[in-house]
Amino acid sequence: MNDPRTPDLPAFPAPQVQSSRGVWTKAPEPEPEAPPRDWRINAALFVLTVFSVFATGGGVFGARFSSLRAFAIALGDGWTFAVPLLAILVVHELGHYVAARIHRVDASLPYFLPLPGLSIFGTMRAIIAMRGRIRSRNALLDIGASGPLAGLVVAIPVLAVGLSLSPVLPNPPGHYHQEGQSLLYLGLKRLVFGPIPQGYDVNLHPTAFAGWAGLLLTMLNLLPWGQLDGGHVAYALFGPKQDKFAQLFRASLLLLFLYNAAALILPVMHGQSTQGYVQASVDSLFWLLWYVLLGVVGRFSGGAAHPPTEPGELSPARRVVAAVTLVLFVMLFMPTPLVTY
Repeated sequence: MNDPRTPDLPAFPAPQVQSSRGVWTKAPEPEPEAPPRDWRINAALFVLTVFSVFATGGGVFGARFSSLRAFAIALGDGWTFAVPLLAILVVHELGHYVAARIHRVDASLPYFLPLPGLSIFGTMRAIIAMRGRIRSRNALLDIGASGPLAGLVVAIPVLAVGLSLSPVLPNPPGHYHQEGQSLLYLGLKRLVFGPIPQGYDVNLHPTAFAGWAGLLLTMLNLLPWGQLDGGHVAYALFGPKQDKFAQLFRASLLLLFLYNAAALILPVMHGQSTQGYVQASVDSLFWLLWYVLLGVVGRFSGGAAHPPTEPGELSPARRVVAAVTLVLFVMLFMPTPLVTY
């Protein structure tokens, strides 16, 4: 006869675990081990990105060459732009990767994105793929903020050195590019050059252009939306309220588009700009394109909503880091990233 106080053991031969209440349950099945990642894809993309950035810095895509030797020389001339920009991007991605490993998040090596002839930098950014979600707000903050902060540790000195190599010249009457201005960039120019006279500006050395590109790309990574770096930081700080903030932020990009359209097209209409209507219209599209791009990315990543974390508050020290990171986003923000005259 069975003792009613002792439950029958289950019939299956799986390992048994007894809870504190004396109820026999089946032990949880171990999760299947994830297949290893193929690092050769990361390596190939990185090599292509190195070539693309060196070629962009050497002006390869805008020139014609009579010999292979001339092409190789031009490619080599791109190092003053390519090396500092690649350093900024690599350190940025290593910041994410190391933080993910510290928190035992299954993160891939960076996938660099070469864009030869399509981007003025030869690349736009790199991405790291993560299996599963980041569980705690502390881990989310560490992983989201580590990349931008690490990249800026390199980008700011690169920009300062590049500016010291750059002359201040009158604005040219012909074709030229006007880089976007941010509070941090304006402050560095003021620190290096002092007041710049009206009608003059800095003619950027390639290293300075690489530093400026680092600021722009960091700013774009810090957009407080979805699963961008800025979205991670903002969600770690604000929690689920960030999902609503992200929707409002994306809508604000349309206002930025209208601002740039008015600021660039109206002077052409009144004969106060050397731009044509077509170029002014193209230059005003930057934030409209990002509005569309975020919508497309959202189709495949859950939209503006960020995956939830487990219950728990952000630690006080990390609250400070999150606030500083979002202030840096404001300091890096460029209302008009690039204009061509």
